[in-house]
Amino acid sequence: MTATIPYTSAVDDRTFSLSSLPPRLSLAPAGTDPALLDGAWWPRSRDLTAELPALTAVLDPLWGRITRVTVNPTVWPVIPRKVPVQGHVVHVGWFKPEQDPNKLLLLSYTTGRWDLLVIPPQTDPGTAARLLTAAADPARSLTASGLMREAELFRAAAEADWDLARETVWDSEGGHSARPASRRSVVTAVARAPGPREGM
Repeated sequence: MTATIPYTSAVDDRTFSLSSLPPRLSLAPAGTDPALLDGAWWPRSRDLTAELPALTAVLDPLWGRITRVTVNPTVWPVIPRKVPVQGHVVHVGWFKPEQDPNKLLLLSYTTGRWDLLVIPPQTDPGTAARLLTAAADPARSLTASGLMREAELFRAAAEADWDLARETVWDSEGGHSARPASRRSVVTAVARAPGPREGM
C-alpha cells in the first residue's frame, strides 16, 4: 500500500497552523523488500515542533507509535529535545557525521525503524513531486542525498533545455540581428576602394 498525501494549493497555509495541515508524504508499498528509503516527507518549514505532530498523526496508525526521530543538525536550525504530539511525546536526537542531512530517521517502540527523505521546504512543486515518487519506489537504490543530487541534475538539464528552446524560438522569429559582415569582406571592400590619388 502506498500512502500519498499530496499538497493541495487550495489550502491557504497562512490560515492554519502547520500542525493542522496534512503532511506532504509518500511511503513505499507495504510488504516490499527493505530499501534505503521508506518514502519521502516534504515539510512546509524547518520547524520540527510545528511539523512533527501532523507527520506522526499519519504514521502512528501505519507504523506503530513513533517514539523517537533523529535528524542532521546542518539543515535544521533548532532541534528540540522533545516534541509533544497527539497522545505522547517524540524524543528528538541528532547525528551530524553519521546521518545523511536529507534524511529523517524514525523509530517506533513496537515495530522498528524507517528512513524518510526530507525534501527541503522551498523545493518547487514539480521537483518535490518527482522526489516524493522516487523515494517511495522500492526498486530505487539511491540514498537521500543521492536522490537530491539526481533531482538537481534533472532540474539543471530541464532548465538548459528550456533556455535552448527559448533561444531557438527567438532565433526563428528574427530575434538575432543580421550577422555583421565578416572581417575578410570588410578588408576586401577597403582594398578595392580608390585611394585619394587614384581619382585624380
